[in-house]
Amino acid sequence: QVQLVESGGGLVQAGGSLRLSCAASGVTFSTITMGWFRQAPGKEREFVAAISSNGGATHYANFVKDRFTISRDNAKNTVYLQMNALKLEDTAVYYCVADTAAWYIGRNYDYWGHGTQVTVSS
Repeated sequence: QVQLVESGGGLVQAGGSLRLSCAASGVTFSTITMGWFRQAPGKEREFVAAISSNGGATHYANFVKDRFTISRDNAKNTVYLQMNALKLEDTAVYYCVADTAAWYIGRNYDYWGHGTQVTVSS
C-alpha cells in the first residue's frame, strides 16, 4: 500500500520561505515520478512541480518558476518543495503526488497524499 505523508506546512509571512517534505512508503521510490499540486479555497486543484525518478528532469508551473524548487532524496524516499518569496496567493493545501512512470507530466497521478496547509500572511 502506497502512502505519501506531507509535512512542513504552516503559517509564514509574505516574502518568507517554507520547505515541504513528503515521505513515501510502499513503493520503489527511485523508479517513480514525484510531484506537488495545490488547491486554494474555492479554486481548482493545480499542478505545481514534478521531478523524474532519478531527479534528472523537473517541470514547474509558470507561477512558481524561480521561486520554488523541487528535489528528491532517493535514499530517504523523500521529495521536497523549497518555496521562497512566498506570496499571499500561494496560500493553499499542498498535495504530494506520485506516478509509477519514471517521468510523468499530467493531472492523473496514481497516488495522492492528504495534503499540508500553507498559509501566507501579509
